[in-house]
Formats: sequence, structure tokens, C-alpha cells
Amino acid sequence: MAKEGAQRAEETEQMIEKEGGKEAAEGSAAGSLRAGDTKEMRAVVLSAFGGLNKLRVSKKAMPEPQEGELKIRVKACGLNFIDLMVRQGNIDNPPKTPLVPGFECSGIVEALGDSVKGFEIGDRVMAFVNYNAWAEVVCTPVEFVYKIPDDMSFSEAAAFPMNFVTAYMMLFEVANLREGMSVLVHSAGGGVGQAVAQLCSTVPNVTVFGTASSFKHEAIKDSVTHLFDRNADYVQEVKRISTDGVDIVLDCLCGENTGKGLGLLKPLGTYILYGSSNMVTGETKSFFSFAKSWWQVEKVNPIKLYEENKVIAGFSLLNLLFKQNRGGLIKSVMDKLLNLYNNKKIKPVVDSLWALEEV
Repeated sequence: MAKEGAQRAEETEQMIEKEGGKEAAEGSAAGSLRAGDTKEMRAVVLSAFGGLNKLRVSKKAMPEPQEGELKIRVKACGLNFIDLMVRQGNIDNPPKTPLVPGFECSGIVEALGDSVKGFEIGDRVMAFVNYNAWAEVVCTPVEFVYKIPDDMSFSEAAAFPMNFVTAYMMLFEVANLREGMSVLVHSAGGGVGQAVAQLCSTVPNVTVFGTASSFKHEAIKDSVTHLFDRNADYVQEVKRISTDGVDIVLDCLCGENTGKGLGLLKPLGTYILYGSSNMVTGETKSFFSFAKSWWQVEKVNPIKLYEENKVIAGFSLLNLLFKQNRGGLIKSVMDKLLNLYNNKKIKPVVDSLWALEEV
């Protein structure tokens, strides 16, 4: 039986501290290894795309930092919706299995590669990783690593980069959120949805409409101006409150929600597609679910966008980081986000904490 969130959080934080002491002891004994011996670590390995039975905790060779990289002893790693898509193979150009999932983590700098500046061994950091985050040790380029504020826990730091950078860039870099605007965000109870609500609160007079499963409403009701059940007729509810519609729609659902959202969008409004929650059902991927989700998107008429003065855009943080070389832009966004955190404007929300073996 699953433990209550508060109890699990306390136990896992204690486990993190205990593991830290154990690692220090192990590190002091490392000198007894013979030359040529390979250090090992534990990692969650995905043996093939599919269900939960494809995930196993296994031992792997511990990586060492290359030039421009940091080696991080992981204290916590993020588990996001994209990780479920990876597990099922619902991503563009998936890597070959076996692989270690995970794109963000937090921990302590254990070693520095050549030419690394700005960090020291022992620094508390959070980082983006191009896979391999679900492991005891990771190596990643210095441009993807950020120092953790003193009052931020490792678990909070592991829940910070993906959600808040995605939310910030969609709102401010793509949609140009300004005072007095309105935003509709689907999956408002998810990590990105909660980050969107917090960031909207930093701009005066922004109205946030959110859809979410009913069981999540109690937890997020105070952060969203108007909250609707995702299975209800939210279109009519939004129109009743705002007859002109909304300025920004953030859609991770696709499918039939695309047409509904575009219909709610004001002239000069921005509709942003990210993720694709509806393409994943249960433990295994469904081609038909995938096709149904994107069929509605592909039916969008560019001429109608022109006639109605509407903008439709897409956003993928991982592509920006690892395929389009925008690490510098992401760092500038992280600097702004950490400033907001230090000024008590935003705070990462940790849904639950799990030991590596329970993932």
C-alpha cells in the first residue's frame, strides 16, 4: 500500500541524508581498488520499450567526466510525463534500448572535467541530462548545470528545471504574457501546469483557466482562477466568464482539445502545443491513440489562422537543449527563475518521493 505523501517525503529525505553518509564512507575506501578496476553504480535500466516490467535496477559502469563536463553524485532525479513517453517509445527518434531514462536531477559535484569553470567539488547543483538521470552518478556538460539555492532541497531541485523552464518559455518567450491577459492551461494539476499558475501570479491581473482531473482540484484550487473538470464542457464555462475567450492556450492534450482551444482563442492569441498526454494510454503505447491525438492538429487550416489572426506554435524543451544548442538561452531563463525563487515568488511542488527501487 502506498504511504501518505508527508510520511513518504520525510522518510525519503532521511534516506537521502543516510545515503550521503554512506557514500562518504565508500569514497574514503575507494583507494583500495586495484588499478584497472571499474567502479560501478546502480541505475534504472529500460531493457525495451513497453510496460513497467521493462524497468529494472541494475549495476552499470560509473561514468567519468569528459572535457567540459561535471560528474554529479545524484541525490534526487525528476520523473515527468516525458519519461512515460520514453518508456513506451512515444518520442521522435528514440535511442536504442537498453537505456537509462531521466532528463533532470540534483546532487553534489563529485569531479570536474577539463576546462570546467564556475563550479567546485562539493557544490549542490541541479542539471539537465540527455538521458541517464535515473542513476546514482551522472556526467553532463557544464552549460546544463545550475547551483541550487541554499534553502532548496534536493527533491525540490529535481522538480524545478523541466517544469519551470518549460512554463516560463511558453508564457514569456513564445506567447509574450503581459498584464491583464488570460491563460487556459490543460493538465493544470501536472508539474508544468502548476508552474504555469505560479508564474502567471507574478504578472498583474492575469486570469488563469485550468482543466484537470477532479481528484486534483483540491490541491490546486488556490493557484488557478477558474478550475474545470477536464471531462466537462469547459468551453462553455470559459465563454460564460470571458465572452471574448482567452489570450493564450497551453495544450499538452491535443486531440479534440485542439479544435476547442482554437475556438476559445482571441484574435492575436497564441496556441501552444507541448507534450501529448492523450497519446499514452495504460502501460503500452497505442498507435491508434497517437494517430487520433495528432489527427486533429493536422486538420488545422492555415488560411483560417490567417483570417482569424491567431498563432499556433509548438514547444519542446529537450529539442532546444540537446538538438538546437540553445543552452545559453536556457541558462538565462534559469537565472530569471532562480531570482523569482529567491524572492519567494515561485516554489517547486513535489508530488511524491520514491526510492530508486520503487520507480
